[in-house]
Amino acid sequence: MNRGRKGLREAVAGIVLAAGASSRMGSPKQLLGFGKTTLLGRVLNEALSSELDSVVVVLGYMAEEIAASLEDLASNPRLSVLLNKDYEKGLSSSIKAGLAFVERDYDHVMILLADMPFISRSIINRLISNYMVSGLPLGAVNAGGRRSHPVILSRCLYPEIARLEGDKGARGIFAFYKDRVCMVDTDTPFEDRDIDTPSEYEALIKVATD
Repeated sequence: MNRGRKGLREAVAGIVLAAGASSRMGSPKQLLGFGKTTLLGRVLNEALSSELDSVVVVLGYMAEEIAASLEDLASNPRLSVLLNKDYEKGLSSSIKAGLAFVERDYDHVMILLADMPFISRSIINRLISNYMVSGLPLGAVNAGGRRSHPVILSRCLYPEIARLEGDKGARGIFAFYKDRVCMVDTDTPFEDRDIDTPSEYEALIKVATD
């Protein structure tokens, strides 16, 4: 795992959550095509092109097939592929698995969702830079007045992340420390949709090809 830092700032690891069974989609949405890659490939490409110091993708359901789909991405020295055997316990289990993998060497973690194809390297970089300057322990993207992914958390909150349970992820942490969140505006309108159903995927493809 590459542990290089960008300049003199504290290191940030990206944790891409891609372990779910896609029950509402009916097939693994991580493998759905989007442009010249897949939904997961799109997010990983942007993360690996950003200022994140390393990226961990957490797999679970159909992990072998999804890992095989990563092709050239898997050889990137900044990318680690992690298996979460407890993925059926919910989103929090993948966050905790990713954190356990990086917490020794990284002072901050950014959580990214594999089914949000409009996350871009510029949004990731803007979140990192504004969050670092703020000195706050939490950061999130401001999408039309709503807190949205990706989100970033400081080492001081790692013990609370380790206690997460179920499918709600880090929402409770952000709600409890709502006055300690750096909300970051994007330089262009951010489409923060996630893709859960066949109709949402069809709408995504229509938007992408219009």
